[in-house]
Amino acid sequence: MKCSVIAASLACVLAGPAAAADAPHNVLLFVADGLRPGMVNEHTAPTITALWKQGVRFTNTHSMFPTFTTANASAMATGHKLGDTGDFSNTIDAGFQVPGAGDSLTPFLESDPVLGDVDEHYSGDYLNQETVMKAARLAGISTATIGKLGPAFIFDHTERSGEQTIVIDDMTGRNGGIVLGKDLQARLMSAGLGIQAPTRGDNGQAGDVRKAGTLQANIVQQDYFLSATTKVVLPMFKGRTKPFMLVFWSRDPDGTQHNQGDSLNRLVPGINGPTSLAAIRNADHDLAELLAALKSLGLDQTTDVIITADHGFSTITKESATSFAATQSYNDVLPNHLPAGFLAIDLAHGLNLPLIDPDTKYAAVATDAHPFKGDALIGGTKERPSVVVAANGGSDLVYIPDGNQELARKVVEILSAQDYVSGLFVSDDLGPIPGTLPISAIDLKGSAVTPIPSIVVNFRSFSTGCADALTCGVEVADSVLQQGQGMHGSFSRADTIIIGGALGPDFRAAFVDGAPTSNADLGKTMAHILNLKIPDVGRLVGRVLLEAMPNGAMPEWTSTTQVSDHDANGQVTIVATQSVGDVRYFDAAGYAGRTVGLPGPASLQEHH
Repeated sequence: MKCSVIAASLACVLAGPAAAADAPHNVLLFVADGLRPGMVNEHTAPTITALWKQGVRFTNTHSMFPTFTTANASAMATGHKLGDTGDFSNTIDAGFQVPGAGDSLTPFLESDPVLGDVDEHYSGDYLNQETVMKAARLAGISTATIGKLGPAFIFDHTERSGEQTIVIDDMTGRNGGIVLGKDLQARLMSAGLGIQAPTRGDNGQAGDVRKAGTLQANIVQQDYFLSATTKVVLPMFKGRTKPFMLVFWSRDPDGTQHNQGDSLNRLVPGINGPTSLAAIRNADHDLAELLAALKSLGLDQTTDVIITADHGFSTITKESATSFAATQSYNDVLPNHLPAGFLAIDLAHGLNLPLIDPDTKYAAVATDAHPFKGDALIGGTKERPSVVVAANGGSDLVYIPDGNQELARKVVEILSAQDYVSGLFVSDDLGPIPGTLPISAIDLKGSAVTPIPSIVVNFRSFSTGCADALTCGVEVADSVLQQGQGMHGSFSRADTIIIGGALGPDFRAAFVDGAPTSNADLGKTMAHILNLKIPDVGRLVGRVLLEAMPNGAMPEWTSTTQVSDHDANGQVTIVATQSVGDVRYFDAAGYAGRTVGLPGPASLQEHH
């Protein structure tokens, strides 16, 4: 039934005369969380496929690394890279005990209360950059951000009144959520939607090592977000007769790919089973309905629709032949598999230091247990730990709060000997360490006000051998999820490549853009369309995608490979980079043979 709606909706939207040159142009950013371009075709996602044919298709796309949701939301929201926004991953060392995260030092940022806490701690704005949506709101443009908890709110995270920017997410109508304005509440009630967002229901069930996860896409919750957008918010904006900026962040396919129960403890089909495909269809359906609503309201000719994803996706493996953690026994982990927190356990073992868990009131981690979420403090005290590990999935962040260079070298030595590691990036302040590259080499050193990671650890990735390696990538993941479920965060090309497209009066028709693009570019492009002049606090910025606009010229770009010195184990960290002027785009990084999309050993030998 949904497919017929998709076909009819898109046919209507793509018809009609060109927009008048002087019409005000709105922006609708549609984020299909975790959607890989190789999974999009006329059968799996007909709406996106048709939009690509009618408008612009970006084919050389890039997620920010670490390839996590809030990190990329910060780039889209500001046009700045992570070294400026300080949103280095979904879980970071916040530099203080965060009340909204149970006083954890390592909060999970996909939370409205947590984002409020970190904003308050960092002088009202943890990103230290003005977002495009905030600038739009201050310029009198109508603003709304709807969908997935955390990234949706980041677009205007300093505005919590509910009377200016509309925020509708998982916490809407619940304690800690952003309040709804009285007029909006009345309109939602009148539309029969209520003022409390549904939960994910069964879709939120990840299962465990013995029980498969969900077999349902996130349809019920997203239908609420969709109805709120098409029946209430867009008609409200039309009535104001002024430009608007609207973000619709679809949790699918990401949430379903994470939790899917199609492949428990098996790498195939992994994240390509029927449940994940249903989630892709769900996101595509929502885009079709949004396009149809624009058409029915007469807004389609004055609205630029931009589509993207925050990151790609891979199937999880929990296997290692070198990890001490994998040799231990846990009641919720298969024998010889990596538990959540394996990196912290291995570091504590190698450093011979105690381990405590910031997510369980700083309790000591027993020898037959692992950190609850993977995060950990190693050595020192609760107030002054020697090492902090923020576990995230396909990559982890390691912090050495006192900047001890000798300790940093020991940590690197331990990690580079592990078969699950594929590349290490070290804070420039720690000096050069063989086998690593500085974080500045991947644009993680800038104007950020949050603590800067001392070491960024990329995990090993590989392909199961399908025709397109970027659709069947596998990665080691520091996660509570199981082997066979889904994750992202690595420097694999399977995680850095994302969907990208645009349709509207400010974009070319039937145009394939092969130039490198990124989520930071989208922030700058949206500001350009809305005629906003936003001062840059930091200098790690994206570019306006002028080549995708009428009469735009294609830019020139170059490709380079950065290679570190060898470490004692013979490892080198490699980064494959593209550049347009001084704007850099990172394809993949890691050790040769351990990262999907990196040059092989023969290519590296030629490079040296």
